[in-house]
Amino acid sequence: MKHWIAAARPRTLPLALASILMGSFLAAAKHQFSWSIFSLAVATTTFLQVLSNFANDYGDTVSGVDNAERTVATRAVQTGVITREQMRFAIILMSIVSFVTGSWLIAKGLAGTDLQTVLMFFGLGALSIVAAITYTVGKRPYGYMGLGDISVLIFFGWVGVLGTYFLHTKSMDWSLFLPATSCGLFAVGVLNINNIRDIESDTKTGKNSIPVRLGKDKAVIYHWFLLLTGFVCAVIYTLWVSANASWIHWIFVITLPLLIKIGQGVSAGQKPAEIDPFLKRMALTTLLFVITFGLGQILG
Repeated sequence: MKHWIAAARPRTLPLALASILMGSFLAAAKHQFSWSIFSLAVATTTFLQVLSNFANDYGDTVSGVDNAERTVATRAVQTGVITREQMRFAIILMSIVSFVTGSWLIAKGLAGTDLQTVLMFFGLGALSIVAAITYTVGKRPYGYMGLGDISVLIFFGWVGVLGTYFLHTKSMDWSLFLPATSCGLFAVGVLNINNIRDIESDTKTGKNSIPVRLGKDKAVIYHWFLLLTGFVCAVIYTLWVSANASWIHWIFVITLPLLIKIGQGVSAGQKPAEIDPFLKRMALTTLLFVITFGLGQILG
């Protein structure tokens, strides 16, 4: 069981929950929050994240990206503690579970809405499952072409936050693109740390992530861009939407020193083992940002 828990990569789960929390906090600020919607959304996004991690474990081993040279953050299939056949079964199982809970979520959240909206959400749900698998699995995994960043921004930012908000409220406020973008960019930041850590091994095996394409120095600049732009989006939203904002709206500012510390650590890290700890810190800081930002919106 411990090998399956490790393969699920628990340290990535706070990141998966961040977009659901952000959308739910924003809905609660409008006095439109449902515990059943929230619970189903949390379950669905957790299953999707585990599915993505299982598929990544399997796909990177099959492609040769994860091999005997990998000594930091080793994978279950790579080391043989879980067989390829077992992981394929787990991927199928998690796909089914994700679809079931996602369908239940859509049925609950969109009761009484038009068929077009329901079909759109089913399409997004199916696309989320496909995207989780094909990031590293298949003949042409999009993660190996440097497209993982835009996928994370879309699903962990815009779709996750705005979709959750809509399921709670059955309405859309386009100003929410700003906090949704913050959430998405910080999620991309986690992926970027992962890819900077693996830049040497990915280069050897032909995985053309953004850091591989840019090189370490420019990938660090890109990382600072993700952190600062995500934070600025939250500042703009607070100034624009929260008229006469009180101090409580600004409690998310406490995460800025943490983001700067992470940026400095990624900049200074030269070896995979020196960079790897910042992956977990970035995921937890993103979760803290979402909680403080959301509470500020509700309490303010």
